[in-house]
Amino acid sequence: MKIDFAPWHVPLNRRLQTAVTLVWVFSFLALAPLCIFLFLYLLFTRYWLISVLYAIWWFTDYDTPWRGGRRVPFLCDLKLWDHMRDYFPVKLVKTADLDPKHNYVMGFHPHGVLVAGAFTNFCVYTTGFRQLFPGLTSYMLMLPLWFRAPFFRDYIMCGGLIPSDKESASYPLQVCRSGKAVVIAVGGAPEALDAHPGTFNVLLAKKKGFIKMAMEHGAHLVPVFSFGENEVFDQVDNPRGTWLRWTQERLQGIMGISLPLFHARGIFQYSFGLMPYRKPIHTVVGRPIPVQKNPRPTSEELDALHQHYMDELSNLFEKHKTDYGVDKNVHLNFV
Repeated sequence: MKIDFAPWHVPLNRRLQTAVTLVWVFSFLALAPLCIFLFLYLLFTRYWLISVLYAIWWFTDYDTPWRGGRRVPFLCDLKLWDHMRDYFPVKLVKTADLDPKHNYVMGFHPHGVLVAGAFTNFCVYTTGFRQLFPGLTSYMLMLPLWFRAPFFRDYIMCGGLIPSDKESASYPLQVCRSGKAVVIAVGGAPEALDAHPGTFNVLLAKKKGFIKMAMEHGAHLVPVFSFGENEVFDQVDNPRGTWLRWTQERLQGIMGISLPLFHARGIFQYSFGLMPYRKPIHTVVGRPIPVQKNPRPTSEELDALHQHYMDELSNLFEKHKTDYGVDKNVHLNFV
């Protein structure tokens, strides 16, 4: 295989973009296991007190992720995140106002491999979420497993990430009656296995938990579609019914995380590696769907609102797809 190396004279700004994006990829793929190893390793060295003191802190602070987390605005506002935004680049597109007098449940689609668009738009402050939607604070959901990793849990909480179970997701909506936006990658880890370039499979047909949560708390629903999310990585073919897909789904059921076999480009060459491609991501925020508070919705009420949400997401996709390079004959496939 011929390797396509990057030219020597790459502008400094592009090198910085690659460096920051590399840190982000490393954080998602390897930082949690490294933190666990470091915590255990230090216990058997002269620095054992660091792990012991952290364990005490961890015990006293254990519930924080499930109580709204601990975002650090200073870190979210660092200019280095501008380099990651510009690497792809990522753009947040507003189609309607979101009144800060309400709370919102924002459904993010599709998940993609590493939810690059969701992180860049809703965790750090580089694409203008606070300016486009003044008065709103976003909380991005992440698998609870990652909040059980020492050190790593504190790192991800800095960006406003909270666990994706019902208790944690509901907390901001319970404590505050307005100004909170809980962002859910609805398809979750299973949808990452369908994240192939040129595909628009959305795992939503049977996903009703976030709809019920919105009804229970009277939070308005907002569909969000991220054009280009599936384009930044290639993935080994794994159609449903193949042995590879069967293995991935079984591992996902056991471990709680999916293991897509993805690849893209490298750091100093463009032929292979785990760095995402430089392809644009446009995250389009749709108009809100008003939701009346209903602590005990019936199945019929839940199904009706779920269908309404799918219709709004489909309309959002259809209205904007040709603006972002999607063929007019392509439609969303609800799985």
